[in-house]
Amino acid sequence: MRIALFTETFLPKVDGIVTRLSHTVDHLQRMGDEVLVFSPDGGLTEYKGARINGVPGFPLPLYPELKLALPRPSIRQALEDFRPDLIHLVNPAVLGLGGLYYAKSLEVPLVASYHTHLPKYLEHYGLGMLEGLLWELLKLAHNQAMINLVTSTAMQDALETHGIERVAVWQKGVDTELFVPDLANSEMRSHLTQGHPESPLLLYVGRLSAEKEIDRIKPVLEAIPGARLALVGDGPFRADLEKIFADTPTFFAGYMTGQTLGSAFASADAFVFPSRTETLGLVLLEAMAAGCPVIAANAGGIPDIVTDGVNGYLFDPEDEEGAIVATRRLLSNPEERETLRRNARQEAERWGWAAATQQLRGFYQEILMQAMPTAA
Repeated sequence: MRIALFTETFLPKVDGIVTRLSHTVDHLQRMGDEVLVFSPDGGLTEYKGARINGVPGFPLPLYPELKLALPRPSIRQALEDFRPDLIHLVNPAVLGLGGLYYAKSLEVPLVASYHTHLPKYLEHYGLGMLEGLLWELLKLAHNQAMINLVTSTAMQDALETHGIERVAVWQKGVDTELFVPDLANSEMRSHLTQGHPESPLLLYVGRLSAEKEIDRIKPVLEAIPGARLALVGDGPFRADLEKIFADTPTFFAGYMTGQTLGSAFASADAFVFPSRTETLGLVLLEAMAAGCPVIAANAGGIPDIVTDGVNGYLFDPEDEEGAIVATRRLLSNPEERETLRRNARQEAERWGWAAATQQLRGFYQEILMQAMPTAA
């Protein structure tokens, strides 16, 4: 198959969507497919054998890490030269709408996928009154697709409730070869605790942005005697978080990737994740693969990953004490913590990227069959 992928975010940016897409592109190419990526220009022209068509863009005003790339006529020529069997739009916004237009004008079957719960983000940026309008725009775009893929059953329910049709779950995936418990080491623990490796170590990994509600970890940190917090990642809310956590033993570690990131997960005592806006929470799967027990909000797609009391703890996001109680329980019971570590790793081992990509290819083949003209 020849697949043209339109995405609003790709390498070298680092986030959960890019992680999924980069592994997907890699495995599609390994399976014999050809992929052409259209994304905001990040300086790359190729990845794992797939060509990248970088489209010039400009930073999003409220979120400068993201670029808006406007469709341009050269995209049509690139598509005509590539002759895709299908077009896949990832989180269609500006560039994605160009992909939608070209899919219709070139009569190419269209797939769309939903990875960022944008309507719920709005309230964190003072734009909650626009939620209804955004759902209408999402419905207008997604209902042009022959299938709409989501990453959790919670997001399937949300989209269907708001009138989006032909929704299916694209199963989760994680790199179980990169993220392993054996990467735990004293040097990383000393680094993350800033020279206090004997202290309880809480970890957060991900974008430092308002919708992640990272400030809600502060009461948890303050309630655990001697605990220290490491925030791995960066983003538009970092300066605010540095002020919020200024009087606490919190270390802003910046971005980490590869085995360094795997070591951070494996070396921590608990991964605390308070976000209520996750479509899935891929970073939770990475923590679990590395054997790091997770404490997460019971919201969005997270319950599809974490089974409370089995491979982690879920807390009611409306209960201010919930995360504190769960963290105290985890840190005070070493035996139970080890059981959670083992169970978390076992759960992650079920979800390799090869299987997730094979499922995606099944969706692709299904819509290509639907798009074939019937014999007279």
